[in-house]
Amino acid sequence: MIATSSDLSIMVRRCLLTFKPFRIFVVGIGFFSLCFLMTSLGGQLSAKRPGDSPFTVRAEVLGGQESRGVLRKISDMLEVIMKRMDTLSKLGNTTDTHRLDELSSALDRIQPIGLVERIQAIAQNMSDMAVRVEQILQRSMASNRGRDGTLGQCEIPKDPRYPDCPSKMDWMRARWTSDPCYAFYGVDGSDCSFLIYLSEVEWFCPPLAWRNQTATPTLKPPPKRQAVFQSDIGTLLEQVGTGKESLSFMKRRIRRLAAQWASAARRLDDKLRNLWREQKRILVHVGFLTEESGDVFSPKVLKGGPLGEMVQWADILTVLHVLGHNLKISFSLKELHGFLGVPPGRGSCPLTGPLPFDLIYTDYHGLQQMKQHMGLSLRKHKCHIRVIDTFGTEPAYNHEEYATLHGYRTNWGYWNLHGQQYMTMFPHTPDNSFMGFVAEELNETERLNIQRNKVNNMAVVYGKEASMWKVQGKEKFLAILHRYMEIHGTVYYETQRPPEVPAFVKNHGLLPQQELQQLLRKAKLFIGFGFPYEGPAPLEAIANGCIFLQPKFNPPHSSLNHNFFRGKPTSRKVSSQHPYAEQYIGRPHVITIDFNNSEEFDATIREIMRINVEPFLPYEYTCEGMLERVHAYIQNQDFCSPQAQFPPVNLSRTWLGSPPSPFILLPNSSFLTWVSNGSSYTSWPPLSALRLLASLEGQSCVKACQSAGLICEPALYRFINIKEAFSALDFQCEGLESEMNHLFPAFSAEHAECGLQQDPLLFSCAGSSAKYQRLCPCRDYRIGQVALCRDCL
Repeated sequence: MIATSSDLSIMVRRCLLTFKPFRIFVVGIGFFSLCFLMTSLGGQLSAKRPGDSPFTVRAEVLGGQESRGVLRKISDMLEVIMKRMDTLSKLGNTTDTHRLDELSSALDRIQPIGLVERIQAIAQNMSDMAVRVEQILQRSMASNRGRDGTLGQCEIPKDPRYPDCPSKMDWMRARWTSDPCYAFYGVDGSDCSFLIYLSEVEWFCPPLAWRNQTATPTLKPPPKRQAVFQSDIGTLLEQVGTGKESLSFMKRRIRRLAAQWASAARRLDDKLRNLWREQKRILVHVGFLTEESGDVFSPKVLKGGPLGEMVQWADILTVLHVLGHNLKISFSLKELHGFLGVPPGRGSCPLTGPLPFDLIYTDYHGLQQMKQHMGLSLRKHKCHIRVIDTFGTEPAYNHEEYATLHGYRTNWGYWNLHGQQYMTMFPHTPDNSFMGFVAEELNETERLNIQRNKVNNMAVVYGKEASMWKVQGKEKFLAILHRYMEIHGTVYYETQRPPEVPAFVKNHGLLPQQELQQLLRKAKLFIGFGFPYEGPAPLEAIANGCIFLQPKFNPPHSSLNHNFFRGKPTSRKVSSQHPYAEQYIGRPHVITIDFNNSEEFDATIREIMRINVEPFLPYEYTCEGMLERVHAYIQNQDFCSPQAQFPPVNLSRTWLGSPPSPFILLPNSSFLTWVSNGSSYTSWPPLSALRLLASLEGQSCVKACQSAGLICEPALYRFINIKEAFSALDFQCEGLESEMNHLFPAFSAEHAECGLQQDPLLFSCAGSSAKYQRLCPCRDYRIGQVALCRDCL
């Protein structure tokens, strides 16, 4: 017997009356869709006129082919609804079908039986879900009553100190099931659980008076331990693990340099006179080698791709291990989750409790992964982070609000870190910290052998990928070089596809590190094509007794005129392929010329043939130099302790002298420094290193300090961001303003106005403007170690 349209309509109305309003809300679209389908089904099966609708079906031909097709479509639609409702139906396992008896009775009369069973199953699931929702609500209400006998305690508190609490409550009501981490922290769908979460796990709502706030134990920080230099690399190699060629490359490098690291550690220990050093708990998360970031580097290890990043990371792991710190290493998100204690889910919830690490070294990929999986706690713990950043990040790009408003927003940067939390491969950006890497040192026997075995007419080309040889005009200068020297290359190639290099180039293919070193020890010249920028290979060649010849860029390459730098968080202008080698090493080891000038190129090659150089390696790129530098950072850099703007009030009576000033002129010098009693102020580098000067109009503080033989030191900006600094430099301020500007503090001669920096995150050595003379905090530096001042150890 077929149910009529009126029967099903009555049944639907009774269904709607039976369910309470909150059940209808939870069941939602699925329930109304079911009722609509049942009503439509009744209308179709009881229709008498075939022309009423394209979907009508005569009762007497219900078993025909057309009707079976219609029923199959309806069955499929119900199947979809059933699958979508299945997850919600699992909230409860109780049975409560007495409210749908009439519906079930009517459905018994519908044919075919398979369709009826589907409808019954969906109805049963809906009933189970409704019962479960009622249980949750009743339990929540009972819990509220049990706490203090009132229901008002779980109302949203009105506290002006927590303006986001109401909106966050609304969000939780709508989205608390979007991530399993909320249930992990006890959220069950009730307002009380939302308030507890938002006040105790996150910080958007005020503490709840009826909660026992002393229930959460106060965890004491672990006792401080002494760091002891260690020379055994066995445990480090185990932590690096296996499974990728990139990891194998890093382990080979760690093994090869192990003896040099051990010897350097002994020398530094003697220099520090067994100084007590605190052992830090350090996490190293190498984000760019995780599968989640794509790991584009591992396949390049065997194909000649740039390996500078892996060289640097291998050395970072080694220096932290040799310095004696408690090290954990992560190459995957799973390992990162385990080390940080991230709650299960998609990363919407923050970490609770103290961070299990004092320092976290990662890269931009790792920083993004940590943001996704640490939630709001990244903001709380980001002062512990150090970002390994090859090319540097300037403060104007790092400050999210400022970058967005002033056109400095790029794909990188905008993390609102302290500028010195970014750590670079070369000391090209004093706004950041110089991390570096190491090149292998030679013993006396090796140095003598190199001197005896140098081949005067042998050149090696810098470029392991065939694409590096596709430089415009390279054929011209290579032809000139070929007149004087035998040219060797180390370009990767597959047997069936030899690289496109000139026929007169002797290509050795991709060489293992030791064989490449042997080649460099014989060669007289190492020549660059202009790319890659700032890699480790030129330093390795110079350390093996080669002269490095590189092209000068005119105009300099930057994000304004070169695709490689476009989108990177820096405005730095690169004057040559390797600016560090040009500036800090220079002739005779490094020669920088215009490769487009054939006469100059020819004359330079003939000059190189006549001169001899000894192997040279800057101290800061030795194992001891890197150990010394990283030790100083770890023991002295602290970005977690808030630093008040200094001084809090510009009061002249604070200072001595006439006129009162915290700055005095150094004897026999044009530099201003801090008064001697200023050493009582806590600072690293110490205030004794400060040298105050003003830039020229249109000059950055980087250039201003360099021209005076000094280094710009952003950590000392807070001591010169005062009005007394302007008067000490004889600037007459008719107006004094404070604003967010990465060029401030600075003086505008046009308007006789002095500008102070409003946001410490924007203190920057980089940047210039023709309108301003900038105030620059320069410092001295240790010979061979520009990252450290003379009194910084």
